[in-house]
Amino acid sequence: MISEESININTVKSGGLFMDTKLIKLNLQKFYNQEASLRNANSKEEWKKNQRDYFYNNYIKAENKRSLLEIGAGTGEDSQFFMKCGLRVTAVDLSSEMVKICSKKSVEAYEWDFYNIAALNRKFDCIWSMNSLLHVPKPDLSHVLNEIDSVLNENGLFYMGVYGGIDTESNYINEVSDVPRYFSYYSEYKLKEILGGIFEIIEFKQMDVGRNTDFQAAIMRTRK
Repeated sequence: MISEESININTVKSGGLFMDTKLIKLNLQKFYNQEASLRNANSKEEWKKNQRDYFYNNYIKAENKRSLLEIGAGTGEDSQFFMKCGLRVTAVDLSSEMVKICSKKSVEAYEWDFYNIAALNRKFDCIWSMNSLLHVPKPDLSHVLNEIDSVLNENGLFYMGVYGGIDTESNYINEVSDVPRYFSYYSEYKLKEILGGIFEIIEFKQMDVGRNTDFQAAIMRTRK
């Protein structure tokens, strides 16, 4: 859970923007608390479901993995899917309203800061993160990835999906909320460079999913 004590207040200049990590997190909490009910009423796009199915069938099931951590669980739709597949699932999200929705779906969920995943004091066979780590300011990404690596079991798997394809960052306000959300995007080369410094990259795909930016899917394995 985020608290004044647990947040490392980090104000940095990145790409011409001054990034206050604490403010970014608080804005994300506020935005997704507001959006929770609306998002719970809508199902995921098919291409996201296809990514989930692919990771499960070709890696999790094939390697007989048993436990999974979802980072940025949102309404818990993916966590439910993995639970139905027989996995022991733990879910974390910055939004208290999203966590409430997950809990109502019998998902073991926590309002948790993914900058401090190690404090869960648990290990997992695999980790799933769909479009959540794109909210991490660029100077903070390596720290967050090392936290993720620290809770993976030996030979553990990590799926990370983010929009990107270009190296840029921005604060974005949409038509339904005046709360800004920070987004960081990476070129294929730069993202591979960062991820490859911590994990073994098994697969990396860059896909056109009908948005202004491509979608990047990385499947990785811990080096431990």
